Amino acid sequence: MPKTSARLLSLLSLLQARRDWPGALLAERLEVSPRTVRRDVDRLRELGYPIVTTKGPDGGYRLDAGARLPPLLFDDDQAVALAIALQTATGAGIEEAAKRALQTVRQVMPARLRHRVDALSFTAVEHPAPSADPQTLVALSAAVRAREVLRFDYAPTDTPPRRVEPHHLVTWGQRWYLVAWDIDREDWRIFRADRITPRTPTGPRFAERGLSDVAAFVAAKFRGTDLSGEWPCRGEVILRLPATEAASYLADGVVEALGPDRCRVSLGAWSWRGLAASFGRVDADLEVVGPAELAEAFQQLAARYAEAGRVSAEPCPPTRPSTSSDRAGPSR
Repeated sequence: MPKTSARLLSLLSLLQARRDWPGALLAERLEVSPRTVRRDVDRLRELGYPIVTTKGPDGGYRLDAGARLPPLLFDDDQAVALAIALQTATGAGIEEAAKRALQTVRQVMPARLRHRVDALSFTAVEHPAPSADPQTLVALSAAVRAREVLRFDYAPTDTPPRRVEPHHLVTWGQRWYLVAWDIDREDWRIFRADRITPRTPTGPRFAERGLSDVAAFVAAKFRGTDLSGEWPCRGEVILRLPATEAASYLADGVVEALGPDRCRVSLGAWSWRGLAASFGRVDADLEVVGPAELAEAFQQLAARYAEAGRVSAEPCPPTRPSTSSDRAGPSR
């Protein structure tokens, strides 16, 4: 039989792994008697773990939520995953709290796990966008969960408070957004959370509306397409390039091989000039198949690029001689 301390840790790990545990199954997994399980449960309760006894033929135990956070037990993979997640936590105003939590987790890790966590070294090249206020996120999430009408001021407009039925709180492009049914405009809307100032109290409860795939809805809105996922502008060109090579440049298009060095590509975008620019980023000769709007967009871009090239080709004004102050490096 394992020592009491090791057995308690094993029992706690099992209780955290699933919601309900029959007492007999716990005894079998720990290779002890049901009476020993009852004593170990009492010891965990004395340590602050809110373990509830369930009644019935398969009566057993459940680790319940308590008034305070008791010590938690993680296996190796969970501990490493938690540490990595804390290192990358951004966008909700929790960066400093995440750093402190990471220090706490790392401090109690065995050396073998610290080495695994420290091996993950990265540099954040893209700075996160302004984060939303955590209290605002909590208020929005609470309204979503309670299905209660929400009133809020939306910066920078001076319009009357918006009235919405909040359905989802989502992240996109390092920002938080509220997906809601706008009551006054009778349509779905997406609101930036960092521009929302909730008003209290919330309104009456509402029935859930049909928005089956919120991820597809948000993606379509930001791409400028409808819920079917279709772009407002779609065209075809023939590229003088092997199909496999074209697919590597235009992964979001449909590529059809026409020969060893030619292929037909169908692609969509939010505007005709944007679509032409997408095709133009491929370093290959091309021929427009259609529609006429795409050919016209190529002509407009050609004129724009020609003008930009003409201006750039003009001689630059002479530069003044450099001085010692110019070579001094960045100011401090």
